[in-house]
Amino acid sequence: MTIASSYRHCESLTRQAAGNFYYGIRLLPREKRQATCAVYAFARRVDDIGDGRIAAQEKLGLLDACGRSLQGLMTPPLRGSPIAGDRLDGASEGLSMDPVMAALADAHVRFALPMDAMEGLVAGVRMDVEGASYDTFDDLLVYCRRVAGTIGRLCLAIFGSSDPQRARALADDLGVAMQLTNILRDICEDAERDRVYIPREDLDLYRLSADGRFAGGEGQLDAMMRFQARRAGEWFDRGLELVPLLDRRSGACVLAMSNIYRGVLEQIVDDPQLARRERVSLPIWRKGWVATRSLLVAASA
Repeated sequence: MTIASSYRHCESLTRQAAGNFYYGIRLLPREKRQATCAVYAFARRVDDIGDGRIAAQEKLGLLDACGRSLQGLMTPPLRGSPIAGDRLDGASEGLSMDPVMAALADAHVRFALPMDAMEGLVAGVRMDVEGASYDTFDDLLVYCRRVAGTIGRLCLAIFGSSDPQRARALADDLGVAMQLTNILRDICEDAERDRVYIPREDLDLYRLSADGRFAGGEGQLDAMMRFQARRAGEWFDRGLELVPLLDRRSGACVLAMSNIYRGVLEQIVDDPQLARRERVSLPIWRKGWVATRSLLVAASA
């Protein structure tokens, strides 16, 4: 197996599974696109463990294995220079059998991916497996930063920025905004898994049950969902201050992904019951239009 084939594997997986993200990722130059797909492929692997139908104890064991594989990225052979461009020479033992980890290892060397962010992602999915609940928004924020803010910081390491310290905080905020959107979009699907991400304080405020049925009346549920959508919008407003700190194509990538997610939020605000009937998504033509417009906006900034 070659590094090139490992990256191709990750790009194929991302194109198939990341319906919203890939429209932004494809705007990146080749090397950054490949590394971002490697990050997504690893995140998808961890997510799939958390969402799988196997026993919780088995999931925890698999998450532990993911943690160990991350430690393998830090072995001495990978610190000096990128893994040889064609073969997996220098990769730590076992990576050559795993295209996702091989690509991630190469991306880690090229872009100094923050290890704490990758470990934080695993810790966030562990919260799902262990049945974490959220009394307050601050409680939920810990989860959002782990499962999504970490992705923002990993992507930022690949993109680069003119103000790294400020950009890290904004990338984290943007990840939170996207995760809050996911929570609204998947509210019924998550409830079927006995996962309720809406903070209890918000359910109490709108007099809704906290058992995943959200009993209390359609009017209250619609109002609560619009409140959550407005909150996510505020996180987007803040997080998008990141764009001027990025190069043109990285900024276009961020704009495309964010505006696709904001389009989902708009649909939920217009019809909160839609998210309870089906998985809300933008049509393909609109995603393509958003990506093209994002590239033009970034070019004129």
